[in-house]
Amino acid sequence: MVQAHLTRFRLLFVALSGALLFAACLASPASSAVLKPPPGKVFFGVTDTGEASDFRDFARAVGKHPPVIQTFHPWGNSWSKSLPRWRSVKARPMLHITTRDDNGEELITPKQIARGRGDDYLLAINRTSARRNLRMYVRPMGEPNRCLNYYAGVDCSGNVRGGDHAFKWYRSAFRRIAIITRGGAKRGFINARLKDIGLPKVQRTGGIKTLPRVLRRAPISIVWSPLPAGSPTVRSNVPAKYWPGKKWVDWVATDFYNRYNNWKHLARFYDKWALGKNKPMSLSEFGLWGNDGPGFIKRIFTFTSKRSKVRMLVYYQDFGSSNEFRIQNFPKGRKMMARFLNKRKFPKYAPGYPRFR
Repeated sequence: MVQAHLTRFRLLFVALSGALLFAACLASPASSAVLKPPPGKVFFGVTDTGEASDFRDFARAVGKHPPVIQTFHPWGNSWSKSLPRWRSVKARPMLHITTRDDNGEELITPKQIARGRGDDYLLAINRTSARRNLRMYVRPMGEPNRCLNYYAGVDCSGNVRGGDHAFKWYRSAFRRIAIITRGGAKRGFINARLKDIGLPKVQRTGGIKTLPRVLRRAPISIVWSPLPAGSPTVRSNVPAKYWPGKKWVDWVATDFYNRYNNWKHLARFYDKWALGKNKPMSLSEFGLWGNDGPGFIKRIFTFTSKRSKVRMLVYYQDFGSSNEFRIQNFPKGRKMMARFLNKRKFPKYAPGYPRFR
């Protein structure tokens, strides 16, 4: 009789432990991988042109192997070429997700994402990252307050767009992306989290025959990256309009170029979002645009050294040898960058960079 009671107690304990474990997954999105660099270090990165040779040429030009490579992908795009390239250059990927295809057409709206129309793509990200233990940053719909982006909430005349592109749908879409790509629980728990924020359960869309019973926890870090003040710079287009909430953001980030270099806006962004929300910050894009600028490069690295929350810098390079951003075309800026990157503060590799087959 005593043995029977002990057996029932053990079974109850196991059941409760399992429930608590899943509840922890459900209640603690902040436990997702933040993927910060080691203490005292700053990751340096460069954008992806689609050619591993361009990555290596850039590394030689600045005298440092970048531990991060940022790839721009349209919604639903295959990773068949990106995965081997990330592995070959030995760099941790940052995946910037856009909603515009190569022909300039809108693939999906923020409302459609929020309502589950693109869940097959989000499930694929979760599955690939989890199965391959692929540590990566996911940057959904960067620069939402840049009017030229399809998911922007304000048009280029400063008018609020509303409809499928209303601010609320951007925020909801961002939260859905974070919940599904991070995973970490049975689908029922994921559905409960979606329901808690007023969104429908995980959907079976065109690319999926059966939904997974469990979404494994993926080593994914979510990056929120508006412009410092918006384009156009109007009150209705400030970053706060697009803020999804601390639970859904691992990094705050912004973009900054020498052509549009309002340093007050950048400092204000750091104070409000990095310090104010206690999040690591990245310059998800920075660069020289059309003109050489060693002073701008020096000020970027000085800004970083004086602000402990800035933990990542990603240089933007475009395509082709004559483009307006290519660092090799700016000899003074390139030399200044190489001077700073020569310091130990900037490691060559990120821990656990892609090694899968």
